Amino acid sequence: MSTMAERARTRSTELERETARRVASISGTLGRDVRAARRGRRLTQAALGHGIGRSQAQVSEIERGGGGGTSLETWIAIGVALDRPLTVGLSRPLLARDAESSDAGHLRIQEHILRLARDTGRSGTFELPTRPEDPRRSADVGLRDDRHATRILVECWNTIGDLGAAVRSTIRKLAEAAATWPDDRVVGVWVVASSAANRAILARYPHIIEATFPGSSRAWAHALQAGTEAPDEVGLVWFDPARGRLTEYRRATIRA
Repeated sequence: MSTMAERARTRSTELERETARRVASISGTLGRDVRAARRGRRLTQAALGHGIGRSQAQVSEIERGGGGGTSLETWIAIGVALDRPLTVGLSRPLLARDAESSDAGHLRIQEHILRLARDTGRSGTFELPTRPEDPRRSADVGLRDDRHATRILVECWNTIGDLGAAVRSTIRKLAEAAATWPDDRVVGVWVVASSAANRAILARYPHIIEATFPGSSRAWAHALQAGTEAPDEVGLVWFDPARGRLTEYRRATIRA
């Protein structure tokens, strides 16, 4: 039987791990927000650093997600400088960890895609490394379609933050996968939660979306749900959280 001291040490270790995970997650999100806001105001990292009394290197580290040890005073100064005031508060009690997890929506999409893969006779991999020697760099879901000698990289988005960074990441993963599996046809698709926030950001940049996702959304939704051959071009489909199904992304009408 474990002693009270051993149980206390176990709880302490679990708390440290959970704290470290949440620090990494929050500092990563804040870093992306800082980068997007700074670029939106056409400021260099050096200029922002000068305004808040920090170096360019420190700003760069924060934007890369390394701001976990940054003081609250500095975060407040950054928010003021970027006209994006920092808001801080405690969340609701974690009555059910999975249900309250900030990652739950993302995991739900991954779970749905993996279930569809099983139902359509494909093999699915959760967090597929596109460079096997570096497991940290992975696609959200990797599908292997043996019938068509195709490997499908599925990027799942519960919330789209930095659109440019997300697109660059997908392009990199597709290139890595093509180099890793040269005998396969490698294709990619985004599956995006159909929230008001996601719809707004996609509607705001119709030319970017049109250029980035030329593949037929209808064909992609059918391929994922029915197991038909996936389109060659990168596509985008909606995930309806309420109904738990994929729906077609209808392109915005772009005026000449």
